[in-house]
Amino acid sequence: MRGGVQASCSRCCLGGTGSTYRQRPNAMAQSSQNSPNESVSSCGRRNFLKQSVVSLGVTVQEYVKHRDAEAEKGEKPDHIRTDWLRPPGALDEAHFLESCTGCGECVVACPHGSIRVLKENETPVIYPDEKPCYLCDAFPCIAACEPEALRPVGTVNAVAMGIAVVSQRLCTSGQGCNACVAQCPTRAIDMDFASMIIRVDGNLCVGCGICEYTCKTVNDQVAITVSRERAGILPQAKHA
Repeated sequence: MRGGVQASCSRCCLGGTGSTYRQRPNAMAQSSQNSPNESVSSCGRRNFLKQSVVSLGVTVQEYVKHRDAEAEKGEKPDHIRTDWLRPPGALDEAHFLESCTGCGECVVACPHGSIRVLKENETPVIYPDEKPCYLCDAFPCIAACEPEALRPVGTVNAVAMGIAVVSQRLCTSGQGCNACVAQCPTRAIDMDFASMIIRVDGNLCVGCGICEYTCKTVNDQVAITVSRERAGILPQAKHA
């Protein structure tokens, strides 16, 4: 009886159910061989998609940041300068604004490019620290002004663009600088060597701004500037 049971068990192990037990390890081995590759491939795809999404997000974020920065930069108001002068022969400010049409003919006529257009009202101005008025012969800017906002001045000494003012605190005349003296076309500036101070003769200064431009060229800080305090001429010929 025991022998029959053993034989039956042997047949079971060799056939039928037994074959199932023999094949299962092979199937598991095959599954264990394929699973790592499939897992790696799946992880690779997930990582690729994840990195793509992250890269896209970073790109969009940088674009928005630069776009907003450019928008803020564009919205920033320009610095409005008020240290300008009117061209030679200009009427007093009130009458000048009434007469000037903003045609720009004086800007074109200036051979030195000193006259520019003020953005606020498109009228002609001069920034003496950048390019002063060189008091040209015959004053082509005045000749070009048809509305007569710039009137004939006769001589250079009749020009009244302003008057030079010296800041003794910033002036380096104490160190021997007197570059503005030699450049003044009307000899309105001189050097007092006893006190080492630059002085301006208000009767001779016409406010051309050459001294201011020279000072900026040779010094770190501009010590001499032109004030419009006495600028402009009365329009006697037109408003009698």
